[in-house]
Amino acid sequence: MVDILHRIGTTSTPEKVYAALTTVDGLASWWTQETSGDSDVGGILKFRFHGVPMPDGFDMKVLQAEPAERVLWEVVDGPKEWIGTRIVFELKQEDGYTIVLFRHEGWEEPGEFMHHCSTKWATFLMSLKNLTETGKGEPAPHDVRISNWH
Repeated sequence: MVDILHRIGTTSTPEKVYAALTTVDGLASWWTQETSGDSDVGGILKFRFHGVPMPDGFDMKVLQAEPAERVLWEVVDGPKEWIGTRIVFELKQEDGYTIVLFRHEGWEEPGEFMHHCSTKWATFLMSLKNLTETGKGEPAPHDVRISNWH
C-alpha cells in the first residue's frame, strides 16, 4: 500500500480550518462546488466533478471528526482505485500557523491515476489555504487544470 502525503500551513485558526473540512458549505468552497450530504460522523459526503473526462465523483463516509484536530473519511464509492482508501486531515498549531497534515492512504499501487490525484490534492489543499486566509477558495470547476484529466 502507498499513500499520498502533503503538508500545508495557513495563518488561519484550527477552528476555521476544521469548519472548512467538516461542513458542506466549507467543503464546497475549496474542493468542489458540487458537494452534498451529511458531514456528521457516520454520514456520507458526496463530491461531484461533472464535465471532466474521469469518474464524476466520490462518496466519503465520515469516520472521525475531532474538533480542530482530525478529520477521517473512507471512500465508499468512486473510481476503483479510491474505494476503501482513507483520507485524513490532521491539524496542529505551530509558530502562528495551522498545519494541515494530509494523507490519502491505502492505494494499491502508485499508478498514473495516483500521480494525477496527488497533484490535484495539492492544488485543492492550496485552495483550502486560500479559503481560510482570504475567504475565497478555488473549488471545482474553478480549480487549476493540470492535464487532459483535469
